[in-house]
Amino acid sequence: MPSKSSARLAALTVAAACSAATTLVLVSPAHAAAVRIHDVQGTTRTSPYAGQKVTDVAGIVTGVRTYGSSKGFWIQDPNPDDDPATSEGVFVFTSSTPKAAVGDSVTVSGTVSEFVPGGTASGNQSVTEITKPTVTVLSSGNAVPAATVIDARSVPAAYAPAGDPAANNSVNGLPLRPSTYALDHYESLEGMNVQVADTRVVTATDPYTELWVTVKPRENASRRGGTVYGSYDAQNTGRLQIQSLGATADFPVANVGDVLEGTTAGPLDYNQFGGYTLVANQLGTLRSAGLERESTEKQKNGELAVATYNVENLDPSDATFEAHASAIVNNLKSPDIVSLEEIQDNNGATDDGTVAADVTVNKLIDAIVAAGGPRYDWRSIDPANDTDGGEPGGNIRQVFLFNPERVSFTDRAGGDATTAVGVQRLRGKAALTVSPGRIDPADTAWKSSRKPLVGEFVFRGRTVIVIANHFNSKGGDQGLTAQYQPPVRSSETQRHQQATLVNAFVKDVLDTQKNADVIALGDINDFEFSGTAQILEGDGELWSAIKSLPKSERYTYDYQGNQQVLDQILVSPSIRRGCDFEYDSVHINSEFHDQISDHDPQVLRFHP
Repeated sequence: MPSKSSARLAALTVAAACSAATTLVLVSPAHAAAVRIHDVQGTTRTSPYAGQKVTDVAGIVTGVRTYGSSKGFWIQDPNPDDDPATSEGVFVFTSSTPKAAVGDSVTVSGTVSEFVPGGTASGNQSVTEITKPTVTVLSSGNAVPAATVIDARSVPAAYAPAGDPAANNSVNGLPLRPSTYALDHYESLEGMNVQVADTRVVTATDPYTELWVTVKPRENASRRGGTVYGSYDAQNTGRLQIQSLGATADFPVANVGDVLEGTTAGPLDYNQFGGYTLVANQLGTLRSAGLERESTEKQKNGELAVATYNVENLDPSDATFEAHASAIVNNLKSPDIVSLEEIQDNNGATDDGTVAADVTVNKLIDAIVAAGGPRYDWRSIDPANDTDGGEPGGNIRQVFLFNPERVSFTDRAGGDATTAVGVQRLRGKAALTVSPGRIDPADTAWKSSRKPLVGEFVFRGRTVIVIANHFNSKGGDQGLTAQYQPPVRSSETQRHQQATLVNAFVKDVLDTQKNADVIALGDINDFEFSGTAQILEGDGELWSAIKSLPKSERYTYDYQGNQQVLDQILVSPSIRRGCDFEYDSVHINSEFHDQISDHDPQVLRFHP
């Protein structure tokens, strides 16, 4: 999963859609006579009037958007029909600051269009709009149509219908069944004035002035107040994004578990960053749940503590070194080995051929010492310039930190950006041919992606082979609210190839030494139930240790209201069979608005 900041290419905007969007003109029949809003919306996701000019569409203005690239206003018919599938609201796209005001009774003439936030290639659903409008204000100060309540009773338990195979699995042409499917229910309310009440926050406020709530507080609830994503077949239907038509400064700054008390109301929109969104002109009052950052236990003398931590594009210019150091020392309790992901080179995003990261790493090590932690030693391999993906010029890579007072590193020369690490037998034990090394760096599975870093460590005379991973991101996958159901996860093809190579390497180690201690860890960018995890686990060569936790605690990342697993620590049979390991997903980032990374670190403690 790309970081939340890198996933957002647009500047701060709370608009329903960014400039990267497409308007679909489905048909271009002759001019249509005056119609009602529910006629324009129709009983499917696309308007039967798309491409047509309509005249004197009447409604009351329920919300006005004066900012961003999608300026305009919503109108709603105060006299609805009796068909629950037809929305009574629609967005009027003005392109410039609209002159309409909430409570105006208006008629609108213009062209009906289907606007696809993010463009047609995104797979997103479209928003029915009236464009190039001529607006006539009939009167002002009218009562706004009462908001339709969205709550646990109104939202169906099933998420979405299967798409039409004849239309590439698109749901666009299917009749809406709002009492059967959650996405159909939300679509039947597109553009209408809606409200939620006393809703719990399930994704913290982000830099783009938005948060997520759930109208189903019991739906897959996590121990700390979020909503856990545990299966492709069991979507969380109560999630809803909240934005605001008001001032940015007035938007609540919330953490997971907080509650928006009272009523939050406004038009229901759809945008490319999360789908259906309540764009509020009335916000509830924030009540804090007092969520605190977690700390794990300190390892005992005979325990080896191994951690993975994505530090989100860390480079020397960042202001987060002290905070990361404090997290490693105080929250992770100074693990013996730390796999860091997203360490950038010494000048960050400056793309001048620099690949070394010693300045970045040593700055973090110094900050750890200043925070009261050990002076870690470190190992890594510089990538070839601009070959490993991530932020252009940043040359992100994995880095091993290790506490030399507790663990030693076995150095074997020859590892570099292009040399493949192998497995050999030394004194009857499995050993690496180069240490540190990289797994099959020339294989196409690693194109524009991070190559696994492998190191050989010794703790109390016992060798532990550690593989630090940062698999291909989820960029390019269709969203859960896509018009294609089920959505296509195109990015997992490369992760499956990567997982196959890592599993094969682990199998080589175990074929050489059946009881070898092997750990594969890092930002896997996929779920513990995913095909990627299944390939990594293979026939028992590895096992994702986060599955030792209760389901309500299995998450490392919070995205669009879903708490999910992206970071994993997988262990070989010798570690799993020991039955004395402890696993902890240390929640210090993903649930908080003031996070220093969007990932939570993971810690494994065991007796080698």
